[in-house]
Amino acid sequence: MSKDFAATIIQTLRQQGFQAYLAGGCVRDLLLRREPADYDVATSATPAQVMEIFPETYAVGAQFGVVLVPLPEDQRTPSDESVISKTRAVEVATFRSDLGYSDGRRPDEVRFSQDPREDVARRDFTINGMMLDPVSSEVLDFVGGRKDLDAGIIRAIGDPRRRFAEDKLRMLRAVRFAARFEYAIEAETLVAIQGLAHEIEVVSRERVRDELTKMLTEGHARRAFLLLDESGLLKEVLPEISLMKGVAQPPEFHPEGDVFVHTLLLLENLPQPCPPTLAWGALLHDVGKPATFRVAPDRIRFDNHVEVGVKIAEGICERLRFSNHDASQVLALVDNHMRFGHVTRMKESTLKKFLRLPGFEEHLALHRADSLASHGNLSTYELVRAKLAEIPPEKIRPAALVTGDDLIASGYAPGPRFREILDAVEDAQLEGRLLSREAAIEFVRREFPL
Repeated sequence: MSKDFAATIIQTLRQQGFQAYLAGGCVRDLLLRREPADYDVATSATPAQVMEIFPETYAVGAQFGVVLVPLPEDQRTPSDESVISKTRAVEVATFRSDLGYSDGRRPDEVRFSQDPREDVARRDFTINGMMLDPVSSEVLDFVGGRKDLDAGIIRAIGDPRRRFAEDKLRMLRAVRFAARFEYAIEAETLVAIQGLAHEIEVVSRERVRDELTKMLTEGHARRAFLLLDESGLLKEVLPEISLMKGVAQPPEFHPEGDVFVHTLLLLENLPQPCPPTLAWGALLHDVGKPATFRVAPDRIRFDNHVEVGVKIAEGICERLRFSNHDASQVLALVDNHMRFGHVTRMKESTLKKFLRLPGFEEHLALHRADSLASHGNLSTYELVRAKLAEIPPEKIRPAALVTGDDLIASGYAPGPRFREILDAVEDAQLEGRLLSREAAIEFVRREFPL
């Protein structure tokens, strides 16, 4: 989405006698010389007036003064499947003040305004409360946003307790912005979060999940989770991660410190950009350790922490309403992260099956980050990379030499034994001991006589 299209909307609104400016996060990003993800326009025109001026609009939140103005058809690309997406449309919002937030998320009522000061006063943080004239480059700053931007401060607009009471998700957003920009949360704002952190439970789990996912994938996850902990939000949204604090690990394997320290260091070593499932798998990979901690005669141990961790991670994915696809990959990452320690002792067939796990590149990335956050030894990582490079894909996942139909044709009765036979054939094939269908049938008759 280009700044030029947003500027055209602003000019058109002004030609019709209305005030209009760029507003919100795009202004912040432009002042930081970052490319905004999208552009928002604030105007004195009502939603009805905006829709009259721009006939092809989408009233996605007209009751709150918000409509989307899509890119003209000649500026759309073939990949633009839906012009409603904010990446292909500009959000145009009427100046407004909000009256009451009984659900802690959306205003009970809005009052449209002609004064941009009223509109800014109901926004979340000063750095997001500026407006910009794209023609003159004049910045309208009624809340000290530019000063806080220069000082690196996240400060709520007005009374922070009131801002957070209006929308509890803003507490998580304060943490995310502070982490993303490496800013400090202003003292009064932080105290308000600490006092209201327990009220985050009223926010939908999907919104919490999405905010946490952004923290995990924007490149500053370690700082984000330290701030979550300091703010009191961590024990409210992810108590399972909070329990990692103070859980000691055997120093011969984890000289870096406890499970919480290790996990945050691991997050710091994730690749960028980072797939959300990898980020969540990394966060949860050792989530079973607090529940399985014990001090044995020889050293600290975490018996069955993988199995326990998978169950805990499954509960988290359900609570935060992950899609089935994403939950499956996150759980697979937790379930398999210790298997890299056995790579040098794996049979060829076991190794190939390991390498063909769905999304294996994420498993490998997690292992690399895990190693860097503990002993620092990447020899297994390099060995697996070399195996992936030298083994052709068709050797990792070859076409089956024998099927269930072949077994039936050979006189075998369908049943649980089929899986055992087919697995044995596949293992022999992966190890290079069976190269043809005929050899495979002979192998079955010899090893599994009727």
